[in-house]
Amino acid sequence: MDTTTTTNQGKAGDTVQINGTALSTTAKVNFGTAAVTPTSVTATQVTFVVPSTAPCSGQVSVSVTSTTGATSNALPFFVIAAPTTTGTSVVCVPAATGGPVTLFGTNFLSGTHVGVGTVGTVAVTPTQPSQVTFTAPANPGQVGTVSTQPVTITTAGGTSTSGTTLIDYYLAPTITAVLPTSGTAGDQITVTGTGFVGVDTVTFTDSAAATATAVFTPISDTQLVATVPGGLAAGAGTITVHTCGGNSNAQAFTLT
Repeated sequence: MDTTTTTNQGKAGDTVQINGTALSTTAKVNFGTAAVTPTSVTATQVTFVVPSTAPCSGQVSVSVTSTTGATSNALPFFVIAAPTTTGTSVVCVPAATGGPVTLFGTNFLSGTHVGVGTVGTVAVTPTQPSQVTFTAPANPGQVGTVSTQPVTITTAGGTSTSGTTLIDYYLAPTITAVLPTSGTAGDQITVTGTGFVGVDTVTFTDSAAATATAVFTPISDTQLVATVPGGLAAGAGTITVHTCGGNSNAQAFTLT
């Protein structure tokens, strides 16, 4: 029995065809140390499924044994390791635009695309086995302030486990009111709105377009208290709130 395979690489669960001669009496496929029952047998072809007991990666020998105990020549077969993910370079992106993300893990080199939960997929061509950079797509239909999505990568070795690596999509915050509507350095201003999750900066801008970052205390997802910073010119100005979702609208505020 002389044999060849239609492919010399794959992963557990893949269907492989062995081509050759005098194969009609094949009783088993020898996949490394595992004996695998063929799914179909003809005189010139044997089909089998790579067993779940296949090694995670590396080379094994494949041959067939007939009902009389005769064994064919052995062929090399390379088991492709499944990818794993360990984290991302950022923990969140704006829902309105998405953004650049580097995904970290193992066995990325044969990667074809990255999946971001229900948001979408992105084609990739990794050049390193342990990381790949892609642009996370926007999530324009998002309703809640934060939407957590699993990030996976698909390679010739399969798709990484969903839920191991996550990324958050944030809607931009909105300011609806500030009280009082005017104040001087050191005054405390209550800012009300929506999407105040993960606020990292509150910025005051004066009439000359100069800016200053305020000290603030989060109260809830809809309210925070900011202290008017010093060094700004008196007159008409604005307040903005920033989160991972981006900047809020500029709410009018008068500096006195």
